[in-house]
Amino acid sequence: MRGSDPDATLYWLARLIHSGEDPRFIARRILIHASEDVGLADNTALQTAAAALTAVQHVGYPEAQIVLAHAALHIARAPKSNSACRGIGAAMAYVKSQPMIPVPPHLRDGHYAGAAKLGHVGYQFPHDDPRGWVEQTYAPGIQPGQFYQSDGRGSQTFEARADAWWERVTGQPQPKHASEEPGSE
Repeated sequence: MRGSDPDATLYWLARLIHSGEDPRFIARRILIHASEDVGLADNTALQTAAAALTAVQHVGYPEAQIVLAHAALHIARAPKSNSACRGIGAAMAYVKSQPMIPVPPHLRDGHYAGAAKLGHVGYQFPHDDPRGWVEQTYAPGIQPGQFYQSDGRGSQTFEARADAWWERVTGQPQPKHASEEPGSE
């Protein structure tokens, strides 16, 4: 699946099924690949994999093999991005090694008497802005691209469309993974 080879995907899936592997185990592995390998390139892959896991819990073999093939082929044929995997790994390493960043006062609950006296004011609601985005600090000291770096490849992927939206709304380029930088091919 990771290598985008549908025939190899079906061969190895058939080997697992033929050897008697529990369809729930196979569906769990497909679910992991949906996020780890496809990720934001095609955010419907996770939905397909989750549906397959639910389906195999209700149908079993031999019909489950069709459900598993459907999900596995979706993963194999989908564009790939591991930006979510890389990003959470970088964020987890940072959280483990650095002091906690305090929640900015404007992000703290301001819905009670006395909140203003504590400085819990100034939050700007993105939905109130026609762009759906406002510039404000959400994590002081964290720089754009420090954790999340886009793998947006081609205009048809969810991630590439999200990058284009971000750049249009903010006027700032979305940080890209080093392998996606112009001239790095």
